[in-house]
Order: sequence, then C-alpha cells, then structure tokens
Amino acid sequence: MILFPAIDLKDGACVRLVRGDMATATVFNKDPAAQAREFADAGFSWIHVIDLDGAFAGRSRNALAISAIRQAVDLRIQLGGGIRDRSAIEHWLSFGIDRVVLGTAALRDPGLVQRAAYDHPDRILVGIDAREGRVAIEGWTETSELRVVEFARHFEKCGLAAIVYTDIARDGALSGVDAKAIARIARKIPLPVIASGGVASLADLAALKAYERDGITGIICGRALYDGRIDPAEALRLLAETPQ
Repeated sequence: MILFPAIDLKDGACVRLVRGDMATATVFNKDPAAQAREFADAGFSWIHVIDLDGAFAGRSRNALAISAIRQAVDLRIQLGGGIRDRSAIEHWLSFGIDRVVLGTAALRDPGLVQRAAYDHPDRILVGIDAREGRVAIEGWTETSELRVVEFARHFEKCGLAAIVYTDIARDGALSGVDAKAIARIARKIPLPVIASGGVASLADLAALKAYERDGITGIICGRALYDGRIDPAEALRLLAETPQ
C-alpha cells in the first residue's frame, strides 16, 4: 500500500487546512521544494501535490512552486487543483507530472476525463471529495446532489488509475479515519481507492491497510506527518507489510 505525503500549496507555501477552509491555513514550510526533498529523504516514493489556490480559481496558481518541486526530487508526483481542461492535463503530463487528479472537471465534463484516461492509461485520477455522501466541487465550496459511488462508476472502464476519496469532514482535523465506511465504498467501486482525510496516527494507517483487499490501495497523509504524530519510517514499514 502506498503512503502519499501531501503538499498543499497556498500562496507558494506548504500549508494544511481544516476541512477545506482556506481561513484555517497553517503554514508548515515556505519552501515546497525543500519539503519535497524532506519527503524524498524519508523514503517516500510518491508525493501528492494540490494547488489549493488553483482549486478555488479554476486554473493553476502555484506553477512556480510545482515546477520547483518537480526539479527538486525524482519522486513520482500526482497533482490536482485547478486542472479543468485538456490543455491543462496535457501541459502537466508533458511537464513531468506522473498523474493528474481531476475533481470539478470530472463532474462538469465526465467525457473529458474518460478521453484523457483512455489516452493516458494509469495517469489520470478522479478526486471525489465527499460531504455527507455527496460529491463536493469548486474547491469544496459547492456540494452536488451526486452520490459518491454513482459518480465513480462513470469511470469504470476508461483506464483510470484510481479514485482519490476525501472525507471533507475529517480532512486536516486529525479526527481519525472511518476505515469501515471507506472500505464499504471501495467494495462498490471497481477501481483502486486512495483514502484521504483524518489520518492522525499509525493506528489509522493500520485500520485502512486492513481493507487493502477491499480495494484501498493508498493513503494520503498531511498534517500528522508535518507535526510529528506519524513517523515516516514506522509508517512505511507498516504499510509495506503483507496483509494477513
């Protein structure tokens, strides 16, 4: 199971939000490239990067920081936030980003995602940010009427790499994960699921890993890594263990 350390970008700095509220932003590192190098030195293989300003604006806003991260490390990078059209998708994939995460674009234009995934197998992810079982969009400022599983099934057979499922109510709050609920969703979606939101301890990682065979293939972790609640070496060892 892959552990993705998160770099969320706001005004060029690494921040963490609580439940997606920009007013709650805490700056953890003003140098995103240096933060990426810390994650590389810790032994991670991927970084999950989100352009928060881009998610709200509808187009990339932290391109310089993203470029600096890409140049600083050889880690694989998946990038989301403000990627809303085919030109943006092609730009970031050709720039050296390994995977792009589409959220609002997936709801607004499912065909765009399906075509991009078909043309770039295993390089497109759909980000499903959920509030009370429904899909949120536009940087979490709007909640649609679409249910999570119903939405995910639009992308079953197009070569999508995975679904990134975020529980908004738990994201950044260090409140722990609801592993059973995520597993119930994963079992209904015939795609790999990367879980995000609420991870606060090694116990949360272990709880999610217990459902690896149900389709949870990755975990995104932010604040708990930044504030030292989770030791990277211990976390990587835990998730590398073969499930029983």
